[in-house]
Amino acid sequence: MRLGRSLYTAVTSVVACSLFIGTLSEGRNSGTEEGWCLAGYAQRIPVALVCCVVVAMGVIWLGWYWLRLSRAIASIARLLDGGRTQDTENGPQTLTLLKESKVETLCKAVSEHLDGCTAHIAEYEKQIKDLRLQVQLSQRREKNTEAIIYSIRDAVIVIDEYDKLLMANEAAGQLFGFDFRNAQHRPLGELIGPDRVEFAEFFSYSRKSKNQAARRELGLCQDGEQKIFDCIVSCVYDQSRQVCGIVAVLHDITREKQIQQMKNDFVSHVSHELKTPLASIMAYSEMLADGEANDEKTRQEFCSVIQSQAQRLNRLIEDILNTSRIESGLIKVNKEIVSLTLLIEEQLQMIKSYAEEKNITVVGQAPIVFDRVCVDRDMMSQVIVNLLSNAVKYTPSGGSVRVEIAVDEGASLVRVTVTDTGVGIPQDEIARVFDKFYRVNANKKQATGTGLGLTLVKQIVEKVHDGRVFVTSQVGVGSTFGFELPLATRESVGVV
Repeated sequence: MRLGRSLYTAVTSVVACSLFIGTLSEGRNSGTEEGWCLAGYAQRIPVALVCCVVVAMGVIWLGWYWLRLSRAIASIARLLDGGRTQDTENGPQTLTLLKESKVETLCKAVSEHLDGCTAHIAEYEKQIKDLRLQVQLSQRREKNTEAIIYSIRDAVIVIDEYDKLLMANEAAGQLFGFDFRNAQHRPLGELIGPDRVEFAEFFSYSRKSKNQAARRELGLCQDGEQKIFDCIVSCVYDQSRQVCGIVAVLHDITREKQIQQMKNDFVSHVSHELKTPLASIMAYSEMLADGEANDEKTRQEFCSVIQSQAQRLNRLIEDILNTSRIESGLIKVNKEIVSLTLLIEEQLQMIKSYAEEKNITVVGQAPIVFDRVCVDRDMMSQVIVNLLSNAVKYTPSGGSVRVEIAVDEGASLVRVTVTDTGVGIPQDEIARVFDKFYRVNANKKQATGTGLGLTLVKQIVEKVHDGRVFVTSQVGVGSTFGFELPLATRESVGVV
């Protein structure tokens, strides 16, 4: 490298001198006065010399700069390929240490960078794992929500802000007649049909009013039957408190309405039935108190009316209480093994006097070998009396009432029927004859009653004794009321 610098200096000096001499020679040999004058001026003012020196210095500076650049490139090349070292005693060790130091620094920097990247990757992996868990939880919650909605017995409909169906359950599909699983994103008006205008208007009203919840009773037709639904419509809001959907739940309250009506009818009937005997009792009591009964016969007549009306009132109250006790399961039952034929015969003896007054023939049946049943004697007596009294009551004079007993050992049942030749029951009213306080409209003038006798028969036979009641009738021909009871086992009655 030193030899190169010396050689470079010599060459540069020679070039500079050559340029100076060449300039002087050109001025002297020009043959003109101007040339000599230039040469003369050059002798007095060394302009050319200065120019040559400047050019020479520029060449030297460029060469020096190139030399330094060459040295830097050579040093880098030696460091990279482990080439020749400088001609010094500690040169190899210094370069080795320098290389090791730089490599260690580079390795340390790379290691730190990799550690940082690893930490970032671990953090990203944790975030990805958390996001996956959140997605799984969201999917699970969505599935649970759908499962809950699908399992609800009430009709549930969810629509978006554009009146398109988002979700519905099977009850809603049955109510409005569409496939609830394949009806998503279809307009609500297209699904519910044009005859449910009131329901669609209720949706529209709830959206416009933006009420959190609105409630209304709607009458809708399902399976050809008019039903009443308690409809609750709730708006769903987004983060900006704008309505983004509507949820409707329709609960069938037809049965509740019927029960409510039955309760109202019950109160009305009880009030009416209680007022009738009470009015008679009060009227005859006032006449007795006012001294209107002047003789003993009139007083006995008034007292007889008061007594009969009091008994009627007592029977009515007892029937109501017994019906209520049976329905609530609070009635005390004392079952024993009895012969049903003998029990019926006892009640026939009581009813025959009443039948003879109306010139009605009552026909019983001879005892059967095995007709034992396990029943509450008093309750079953009341059942038989109610059936017999009803048959006599609605049979005109000259008619007949027949009681028959049949045993079905194969089914282990005993069947009792009471057949009359009375006025009969219209076919459209037969299904309601066992309802509370219900009386056949066409037969109300035929006889008085409370409408609780047959209800009590049904409650005693079916709820207390696990039996069954039935009825057949034809207007103008007569009616047949009956019941079935399970036979008592032979072991329970001690028969071998």
